[in-house]
Amino acid sequence: MHPKFIKGMQKIRNVAIIAHVDHGKTTLVDKMLAAGNLFRDNQVVGTQILDSNDLERERGITILSKNVSINYNGYKINIIDTPGHSDFGGEVERVLNMADGCLLLVDAFEGPMPQTRFVLQKAIEIGLKPIVVINKVDKPNCRPDEVQEQVFELMCNLDATEDQLDFPTVFGSAKQGWMSLDWREPTDNITAVLDAIIEHIPEPALNEGDPQMLVTSLDYNSYVGRIAVGRVHRGTLTDGMEIGLCKKDGTVVKQKIKELRTFEGMGQVHVQEVPCGDICALVGIDGFEIGDTITLMANPEPLPRIAIDEPTMSMRFTINDSPFFGKDGKFVTSRHIWDRLQHELQKNLALRVERTENEDAWNVFGRGVLHLSVLIEEMRREGYELQVGQPQVIIKEIDGMKCEPIESLTINVPEEYASKMIDMVTRRKGEMTTMETQNDRIHMEFKIPSRGIIGLRTNVLTASAGEAIMAHRFLDYEPWKGEITRRTNGSIIAMEGGTAYAYAIDKLQDRGKFFIFPQEDVYAGQVVGEHTKEKDLVVNVTKSKKLTNMRASGADDKVKIVPPIVFSLEEALEYIKADEYVEITPNHLRMRKIILDELERKRIAKAAGHPED
Repeated sequence: MHPKFIKGMQKIRNVAIIAHVDHGKTTLVDKMLAAGNLFRDNQVVGTQILDSNDLERERGITILSKNVSINYNGYKINIIDTPGHSDFGGEVERVLNMADGCLLLVDAFEGPMPQTRFVLQKAIEIGLKPIVVINKVDKPNCRPDEVQEQVFELMCNLDATEDQLDFPTVFGSAKQGWMSLDWREPTDNITAVLDAIIEHIPEPALNEGDPQMLVTSLDYNSYVGRIAVGRVHRGTLTDGMEIGLCKKDGTVVKQKIKELRTFEGMGQVHVQEVPCGDICALVGIDGFEIGDTITLMANPEPLPRIAIDEPTMSMRFTINDSPFFGKDGKFVTSRHIWDRLQHELQKNLALRVERTENEDAWNVFGRGVLHLSVLIEEMRREGYELQVGQPQVIIKEIDGMKCEPIESLTINVPEEYASKMIDMVTRRKGEMTTMETQNDRIHMEFKIPSRGIIGLRTNVLTASAGEAIMAHRFLDYEPWKGEITRRTNGSIIAMEGGTAYAYAIDKLQDRGKFFIFPQEDVYAGQVVGEHTKEKDLVVNVTKSKKLTNMRASGADDKVKIVPPIVFSLEEALEYIKADEYVEITPNHLRMRKIILDELERKRIAKAAGHPED
């Protein structure tokens, strides 16, 4: 018999961790793992375990949820990490399905933030019991008691039940490795959190009968392929068991569990059986999708499938057909890109891919610019070359009206920048809903179309000298708000291919800002800068200074070039116009016109009735 399967009492706790970006979630889990003595000899205490991929560390965000488990006082605590960013809502919904309760981690100074609200709302709807952990109480200006009140108000606003509102609160500093029930009385360990989990999080219900498991996540291993991960809802799964896989279309496929694993520490261990309530991984299941149910072939009873928020934004992905294609990347053909997108669909629930009339291009739908840009960034690091068009919001027709996605936007800035922020958001059809002062900062909330958020982050950070904290989450579809003016300046476009010279750039600096460095290779049709006026400007940046054997009487003026603007991937995606692409290769980001030939562009503009463009 399984050691945790004792007389109807389950010594298992399944807990999801919810926190805003940078509130200390990863640090806390690392300390909890240390408390469970799960650091291997060759691991240094203090190294991050959870946000282990390069992208997560660079951006400081959790993208993929992970499972770890701790053994504490004879109890097995499964910790499920959740992404805090609303763009990864597809991840959030399915991982919460595995939990019975949640740890809500809040910064003692900042309080609950919009992304915390997004995940907490999902958790409360499912009926999870929360434990509030107020972290970073060692910070100057922290206000733990006020923050606790704010959390209570937030839960009331999210229609929490009486039981959920009766939450325990633990205070402490994960970084310094202590937790306590009173923030004025520091301890020397974090067992207060572990004790609260065992005391307040309900044990999984003991449902006897035929086994049932919902596939809520997947793992991948190059030796055994895709691994189905989920929680056993009823009965007991055994190693080598013959099961039925209930698919989306209602069919049931006969399968066999080749290997049964549970989570221990940061790894997985092979076991003979897994009882109801524990989280496990199944090896050898073919053709499964997230949301399928593992059940008995003789008596298939599928569990309800996971409901996932719809995508709100799309981008056109296409092969790289620029003059520089294939110089950087290993994977450049349409077959490579199509296979990679299909692979991503297997695990990225909120993603959709549609073929277009052009067999070398696809429309990719996601939850926001960040969601899609993370996929693009992963692809370029894996050696792919591709081109991506301007992000477009998904328009729906509801009751005969044209509707668009609306988001709740919050901006937190020092007082002197508040009026600039309000002006910037209202120009983009945003409506202010609340505004309050917190110490010397202003906290503002708006309702704004998703279209208005494209390109807003860069402007907000520039206008507030980097002081603004901005976050947004999807609310609903509402009637179309009218036109929003985006970038009004035209592009500076290279006339011909070659090497860009400092001499040529210097002579053109009064025409606008440049995006390229001297000695950089460019091609005809590449966007090399931003024009000061509205129309596009075609220039020759490859013109070099003609040298003669005659000496000039005066010394040559030294070339003084303003440093070029260097875009991040998201900034480039938000910057481009509808007739432009971002060319993405492992080593370069370039912006270009979709039609590279200048005469062809003029002919099409004339046919469309814009002869002056």
